Amino acid sequence: MSTDFLSLTVRDFAAATADKTPTPGGGSVAGAVGMLATGLGEMSLNFTRGKKKFAQFEEYYEHLAKRLTKARALFADLVADDVAAYSYYQETSKLPDGPEKSAAMQTATAAAISVPRESSKLALALLEDLAELADKCNPWLITDLVAAAALAAAVVQMSDLNVRVNAPNLPDKQEGKDLRQASREDLARARELLAQVEKVGDGILDKE
Repeated sequence: MSTDFLSLTVRDFAAATADKTPTPGGGSVAGAVGMLATGLGEMSLNFTRGKKKFAQFEEYYEHLAKRLTKARALFADLVADDVAAYSYYQETSKLPDGPEKSAAMQTATAAAISVPRESSKLALALLEDLAELADKCNPWLITDLVAAAALAAAVVQMSDLNVRVNAPNLPDKQEGKDLRQASREDLARARELLAQVEKVGDGILDKE
């Protein structure tokens, strides 16, 4: 029976990560970081909504709030998905050599790549939302918004590492190359979006 890592305290989750056990590992931590990134984005939004200065954006804020709530839940699902994918990989590796093991290992490798690719897509969507919110955010919350973007970009980088380490194990080498290229492109886009948010933040924080 697998552990529900998200039911742990933050202290215990960190301790579980530090343990000499494969889970929670990089993929699970990426999901948790994604949740925190989304939470900071939501906090920035919640301290902006209802302000007279931003009244013209209320309809946009309402729509964004729903997107962020959903994103946080999806990141939580990805924590469990990563643990399940690694558990399946471990079980498969113990099978006796033969066609059955070979087919199962292909499935396990695909799952090990699928989770970080989903994490990247979700983190990029979050970064797009944060970049759009940046110039419509309460300036007192801009540091939290920039921090949210930095964490979301970190999720994309962590996911890229998982793709790069697993893609070479795919039987279709061209597929592996294509996945690594797509992952690199996602990372470049994440850095662009982070830079956009940081630029807005610098404009507010560096005012004399």
